[in-house]
Amino acid sequence: MLETSARLLRLLSLLQTHRDWPGTELAERLGVSTRTVRRDVGRLRELGYPVHAVAGTPGYRLGPGTQVPPLLLDDDEAVAVAVGLRTAAGGSVSGIEETSLRALAKLERVLPSRLRHRVHALRSMTVPMGRAGSVVDPAALAAIAAACRDRETLRFDYRAHDGQDSVRAAEPYRLVHSGRHWYLLGWDTGRAAWRTYRIDRLSLRTPNGPRFAPREPPEDDAAAYVSRSISSSPYRYQARFTVHAPAEVVAGLMPATAGTIEPIDERSCALSSGANHLDELAVWVALMDIDFVVHEPPELVGRVRALAARLTGAAPP
Repeated sequence: MLETSARLLRLLSLLQTHRDWPGTELAERLGVSTRTVRRDVGRLRELGYPVHAVAGTPGYRLGPGTQVPPLLLDDDEAVAVAVGLRTAAGGSVSGIEETSLRALAKLERVLPSRLRHRVHALRSMTVPMGRAGSVVDPAALAAIAAACRDRETLRFDYRAHDGQDSVRAAEPYRLVHSGRHWYLLGWDTGRAAWRTYRIDRLSLRTPNGPRFAPREPPEDDAAAYVSRSISSSPYRYQARFTVHAPAEVVAGLMPATAGTIEPIDERSCALSSGANHLDELAVWVALMDIDFVVHEPPELVGRVRALAARLTGAAPP
C-alpha cells in the first residue's frame, strides 16, 4: 500500500510537469507496466484529478478541474513560490496582500525544514525600500488581460499625465509592468495610433466593445516599446546624448523606464530620455560618472554649460 501511494504521488508529479505523457513513457519512468499506469490513473480520477486520455499516442494529460488540486513542487519551485508570495504581499496589486500571506502560511507549514531555512534566510536578509509605484485593482488587470486574450475592444475613462480627462477606446495588445507601474499597450481607435496607458489612471467602462482582428504590433518587444514611450513622450524636454561607455554598462546604471539606449559601437551608445526640467536631465546623466556629449535640445546644451561654469567656480583653487 505504501509503495502504491508513493507511486501515485510520483505519477501525479509527472503529470503536473508535462502537458502530454505517453503511457509507455510513464510506465518506464515509474518502473511498472502500462496496465499498472492505467490502474493508477483510474485511482487519481477517483480522487478527483481530471486526468484525460490523449488519442494517438495513447497517453494522458492532467486537465483543469472544478477545484485546485494539491500541487507537488520540487525544492527550487517551492522556494520560488514562497518568495513570490512574500513579494506579492507587499506588491503593487491592491487587495491581494492578505490572500498572499494566507497562501504563504499554508505553504510554509508543509515545507521541509531545509527549505523553510532558505525561505526564512531570504526574508530576514532582504530589506524592502517601500512601495514607490502605483497600486492597481487586480480585477481591472484581470479584465484587461482577458480583453487582450479575447481581442475585445476596451472602453475606458482616462486621466493623462497633465490631468486632462478623456474617454478612450482601444484594442488591447499587452500588459507591461515596469517595476513601478502597470501599463497597457493598445491601438487607440480614436487616434488611429499605438498608445501606452497607465493602468492606475484608467477606469474601465462596461460592457467591452466589439471584437477586433489582430494588428501587426509596433515591434516584437512590447516591453522595449513601452519603455521608450514612457521614458520620453510625456515630458516637456526630449534629450539625446552620446555616452562614452558600452550600451550594457549604461543600461545597468539606469531603470529601464528612464530612457532608451542604442549601441553606436563597442565603446559608446546613444541615450534618449525626457524630463520636465533641464536640471533633472543634466544632473541625472552626470551622476552616472561617465563622459557624455549633449546633442539636444539646445536649451539643455546651454544649461549644461552654465552648470559646468558654476561648478568650476565653486571649486577652490
